[in-house]
Amino acid sequence: MKKINILITILVFSFLSCGEGYLDLDPIAQNTEANFYQTEEQMFQALVGVYDVISWTGTAGWTMNLGLLTAASDETFAGGSDRSDQPSWVAWDEFTLTSEIGPQSGFWEKYYAGIGRANVLLEKIEESEGLDQALMNRFVAETKFLRAYYYFELVRLFGDVPLIISRIGPDAAREQVRTPKAQVYAQIESDLLAAYNEPGIPEVPISSEIGRITKGAVTAMLGKTLMYSGDDSRFLDAAAYLEEVINSGNYSLESNFEDIFRYDNEWNSESIWEIQYSAEARAGWDRFGNGSEGNYTTQFIGMREYTGPTSSQYDGPSYATGWSFCPVSLDLVDFMKNDPRYRHTIIDGNQLKNLGAAYTPGFQNTDYFLRKYAPVEDFRAPDGEPALNWSNNERVIRLADVLLMAAECLVRGGGDEGQATAYVNRIRSRVSLQPISNSGQSLLDAIYRERRMELATEGHRFFDLVRTGQAAQFLPDFVEGKHEVLPIPQSEIDLTQGSLIQNPGY
Repeated sequence: MKKINILITILVFSFLSCGEGYLDLDPIAQNTEANFYQTEEQMFQALVGVYDVISWTGTAGWTMNLGLLTAASDETFAGGSDRSDQPSWVAWDEFTLTSEIGPQSGFWEKYYAGIGRANVLLEKIEESEGLDQALMNRFVAETKFLRAYYYFELVRLFGDVPLIISRIGPDAAREQVRTPKAQVYAQIESDLLAAYNEPGIPEVPISSEIGRITKGAVTAMLGKTLMYSGDDSRFLDAAAYLEEVINSGNYSLESNFEDIFRYDNEWNSESIWEIQYSAEARAGWDRFGNGSEGNYTTQFIGMREYTGPTSSQYDGPSYATGWSFCPVSLDLVDFMKNDPRYRHTIIDGNQLKNLGAAYTPGFQNTDYFLRKYAPVEDFRAPDGEPALNWSNNERVIRLADVLLMAAECLVRGGGDEGQATAYVNRIRSRVSLQPISNSGQSLLDAIYRERRMELATEGHRFFDLVRTGQAAQFLPDFVEGKHEVLPIPQSEIDLTQGSLIQNPGY
């Protein structure tokens, strides 16, 4: 199937420069705005602009969720050419974050840019007249889902954050204060429920609309939001939403674990929501950052200056060269080495060298590398700079994750442990592992182990450790009461002249 991408087709509004801060969400292209938002097509183009932010990986430097979150966990180190390559990556890896050093500015700018675009579009749809109401209702639902997703990422990363659900100008932006995260989660749930209750959202992806949200993605995000909200009384509510996805009949586990992350198997039977990437922008070094639609994580995690055997010479893909970020920790190697999923999760560099491969060891090299999103020669972009145009989609929510979240919520909420066990065993059965029969805390521990194994290097581990209170146990430099969240960017505190209060410890 040809890859259909949600690509931005027109930039209908913009935001003040980084020096002004990204809480300033008032468009500056007033003449353009006055003539826009008049037709259904223009509203759709604006919606594409809200979607577009999801795939940004070049905000305030190299700010990629999957790579950075993996480096922050015990799964990998930061890596790169040397310690000075990407200081923000090293700072999160080693928990030497300060208000000015770390990836916080990129995340803050990205997600508030998405929220700003969403708020403008919601306002314009509400003011519109004479447009197809059913179509506008769907656009509203999609926009609210995206705003909810952006706030979900912000509240996980920073804790209390300013809650802005309407367009504001520069003066109001400079007066923003942090909203308690319980209130932010309530708004996330409200936006997701608006999408959940909209009949115009399709149950499953439509081939001509791949990349847009579905009822399954909305429902899974509702369950995940309630699980993360910190309200223990909502675990069974979360489980109910997650089980709705499981029981919908719209998704099934891929029969072969190795097929989940194949480039030519995106949006497979297990995939509930993916972030779309594309080589169609043909980006080069003269035009990259957020102007590219490529997945920079793929380039980052490849082996540096790699040359090696082709797929016809050994049982594996022909890897392309990369920049040696996120070398896999020996802890993860030891944890996974006897599991059937190991070889499809981790690349053994020494094994490749025994087959004649060569690469330059990078910073914190362990000779083990990420496999699931690794660059493969067969899928290099034909045009533009290959490093900036990898098209590997990021699997944000897949069925195995939903099964494990449902199992955890059932156990922590006092629900049916037998059903929770059955969900875990469905995943273990796929890779021919023996079923478990645990109960109580032993069952919960087994679910955590299965999450670590099944979802390794997919960007879940850091937040799994934080939300379950295990981060200090597995991350040696982690300080409880501080490193659960990133510091608020110093530039934003300066912008508000202290109205935004810094997180404790920073």
